[in-house]
Amino acid sequence: MAADDSKEDKDALDALEVEAKEFDKDAEIDRILRAFRLDAYAVLDLQPGVPESDIKITYRKKSLLIHPDKTKNPQAPDAFDRLKKAQTELMDEKHRERLDEAIADARMLLIRENKWTVDSPELKTSDFAKKWREKSKEVLIDNEHRRRRQIKAQMQEEGRELRKQDADLEERKRKRQHEQDWEATRDERISSWRTFQKGKSTDGDKKKKKKLKPIG
Repeated sequence: MAADDSKEDKDALDALEVEAKEFDKDAEIDRILRAFRLDAYAVLDLQPGVPESDIKITYRKKSLLIHPDKTKNPQAPDAFDRLKKAQTELMDEKHRERLDEAIADARMLLIRENKWTVDSPELKTSDFAKKWREKSKEVLIDNEHRRRRQIKAQMQEEGRELRKQDADLEERKRKRQHEQDWEATRDERISSWRTFQKGKSTDGDKKKKKKLKPIG
């Protein structure tokens, strides 16, 4: 009887452990999906400036936790994709530099707006950290809008260039076709010209004959 009770207790504890793990997975998936996606640090739940090794370790732990094959949560694939994208961005040196620069700009803007200095005690409070995150969102959104406008302008310019190239190509085709048509009718034009010249000569002879006065 005691053995049966012990087995039931173990089964109950195992069930609770599984439930706890599923809760952790669901909570992490929800956190990732709520994180500001333009900030890869936020998606991975890391602080800016962390070493590359921390990025790799954190990504590995979280990717194993929320992997779609290890949870029934229907949102797991989306969360996993966002986590992977964030890790890829932070491992890209240029992208990470741009992100770090935007976050640093947000900090300086916040200091200027509040007329603080870099040594102000307000910068060490949790309230400042919260405001910094919000200001970072604003800067990142502005940067993203600017990037999209640049891409749109570039695409429009490329579109104009492509249309110009197409027009130039059509013009060259038209000229080549004209030259080919001209060359193809060369013999016909020469023949017509010779016929015309011959006709002129015949008419000239007739006129000369008409002008001759009879002898006597």
